[in-house]
Amino acid sequence: MKRRIFALFLVAVMAIGLLTGCGSSDSSSGKSNMVCIAIQPSAAFIPMMIARKNGYLEEALKEQGVSVIWYDYESGPPMNTSIGKGETDLCLYGDVPTVSAITSGCEREVVGITAQAADSYAIVVRKDSPISSPQQLAGHKVGNNAGSTGHNMVDKYMTSGGLTLNDVELVAATPADMPYMLRNNQVDAISLWEPSITKLVDAGDCKVLAQGSDCGLAGTNTIIGRKEYCQANPKVVETVLKQYKRAADEIDSTSDETWQYVAKYLGLEVSQVKSMLPKYDFTVEIKQEDIDSLNDTINFLVKIGKLDKAYDITQYCNANYYKGSY
Repeated sequence: MKRRIFALFLVAVMAIGLLTGCGSSDSSSGKSNMVCIAIQPSAAFIPMMIARKNGYLEEALKEQGVSVIWYDYESGPPMNTSIGKGETDLCLYGDVPTVSAITSGCEREVVGITAQAADSYAIVVRKDSPISSPQQLAGHKVGNNAGSTGHNMVDKYMTSGGLTLNDVELVAATPADMPYMLRNNQVDAISLWEPSITKLVDAGDCKVLAQGSDCGLAGTNTIIGRKEYCQANPKVVETVLKQYKRAADEIDSTSDETWQYVAKYLGLEVSQVKSMLPKYDFTVEIKQEDIDSLNDTINFLVKIGKLDKAYDITQYCNANYYKGSY
C-alpha cells in the first residue's frame, strides 16, 4: 500500500515536471538546484541505498544548493522512459537497460559503474534435477526474460559447452513468474539474477546450476546520466559518484539500522543481503573491462535481434566526472 501511494505521488511529481524537467535551472547555464536519481531494488546498488538511508548525498550537496529527489522503479524500462522525458537525471541500471537507453536516441552517457557482479546471475534448477552441464541442459525448457542479462547467461553457458541457444527451448517469462514455473515443472531451468537467486536457494527446493563467472558473463551495472544535465552540473555528478564510493568503502561498518533498511528495500532478511555481498565488486570508475562487457552485451542483443546494429559504447562513457577532470 505504501509503495502504491508513493507511486501515485511520483506520478503527480512527474506530471508537474514534464515541461520543466526534474528541477528549476538557470536557463543561461543549465545548472539545476536539484538532482533526480532513479533506483531499483537490485543488490548491485546497495551502496546507493546506504547513501540514501544515511543522507550522504543530501549532506554533500547542501553546500552546492542542490536538493536530492529519489525515484523508485521496479525495473530498467520505465527508468528509460523517465530519463528520456527529462524527469530523472541519473539512473542506476543493469547492462541491458544501459545499452538500450543509449540506443533509444536520447543524449545520455555512462558516468560510473555501480558494480561488476558476474555471480549475481545464475541458471537455477530444481534441487532434485540431474542436470549438471550444458550438454545435459540441451533439449530442455529454460525460462528466461527475453533480451535480459539472464538470456545472455543462457547463451554463454550453452556456448561454454560447445552448444548454442538453439539447443535449448527458451520459454519467455517474467522474473516474478520464473520460480513458480520451475517449481511446477513448466520449465526445467530458469536464468535470473539476485535477489531472486538467494530467495530460491534459501527456500531449499532449488540449486544453482551455473553462475556468470562459470561462462564469461561479467554482469556490469552502471549509472547513466542525461548528457545535458551532466555537462551543466558536473560537480553534482562528481559528488554523487564520490558519495557512492564512500558508502561502498564503509559497507563493513554499516549500522544494523541501515542494513534493516536495505533488506526491507530488497525484500530479504539482513542475513541474506550480507550473504550476497561477496558476489559484488562495488566499483565506480569506468574501466576498459566495463566497456568491453557492455560492448559484449550490445553484440548479444544484435545477435538475438533486439538491436538493429552494433555500436561501440566507448564514445558514450565519460570517466571524467569521477576523476573531477571535467
